[in-house]
Amino acid sequence: MRAIVLSAGYGTRLWPLTEDRTKPAIPILGKPLVGYVAEYLADYGIDEIVVNLHHRPESVRRALGDGSRFGVKLHYVEEPVILGTSGALDNTREFFERETFAVVNGKIITDIDLNAALETHRRMNAIATLVLLPNVRRERFSVVETEAGRIKGFGRMPLETDEGPAPLMFTGIHIMEPRILRYVPRGVFSDSVTDVYPKAMANGEIVAAHVASGKWRELSTLKRYLDISVELLREEGKSFVVGTNASVSPAATVTESILWDDVEVAEGARINRAVLADKVKIGANEVIENAVVVPRRLVEGKKPPEKALPGHFQGENFIVPL
Repeated sequence: MRAIVLSAGYGTRLWPLTEDRTKPAIPILGKPLVGYVAEYLADYGIDEIVVNLHHRPESVRRALGDGSRFGVKLHYVEEPVILGTSGALDNTREFFERETFAVVNGKIITDIDLNAALETHRRMNAIATLVLLPNVRRERFSVVETEAGRIKGFGRMPLETDEGPAPLMFTGIHIMEPRILRYVPRGVFSDSVTDVYPKAMANGEIVAAHVASGKWRELSTLKRYLDISVELLREEGKSFVVGTNASVSPAATVTESILWDDVEVAEGARINRAVLADKVKIGANEVIENAVVVPRRLVEGKKPPEKALPGHFQGENFIVPL
């Protein structure tokens, strides 16, 4: 079985961490985010994977290499113009014309049972199966409407005041049959949910809903990146993590924080719930709390993306409060 890991997005809500890399290449406790996806697929015997690239493609190549350290063989396909979730399939359709395959978003960490989803897919004789989870906390993920085990549509965002059972949300994991490619338009941007599945369903095809259980983390914003990293740290009994060649003074205090490579923290500095990106230097007695910090030179003179959080320059750093 083969898979594609969708890795072409800009990651605008993760800026400035995505200024010099794409979202799936961001390190989570020392491992690139997309590496977690590769290992997840390898655990289910899916060891041949396409990775589509657009923004900062070299960052994913550098993070993953040939895939061998994650137990997979990788095929990189660049998109000079971003193509969308199903446009990426059009761009690689020869790779997926033979057998059932998986499509997984490159920004998730999960332990959802993929074999159980495959069983649902085969039992329903589906052209595609979307893996769903109950959105217990009613976070801002579109409500997925289902009926008799089938996808019926996508609704509004849930409200915290909504009553009744938890709505269902999409996890970013699809299982597809090669015949789905008949519904993917050629040579243009297209999205599976809005452009492909409706056409398939209108033609009588089954798009199945598999409601799963398990851990699922989606890292699409700076706050989610920090919160989830701290959550993972706690699971490992740690308070913070440092990358290669990082230097933290014994007289500094660092708690619930993520330090990337080549970071320097001087004596008396206090770092709490913060992300310090590559080559950030924190001076003596400086205090950083609830913030993301990158070097000033990384972003100076560059226009932030529309969805980016506001930040400010402070000395040789650029700081985004959370």
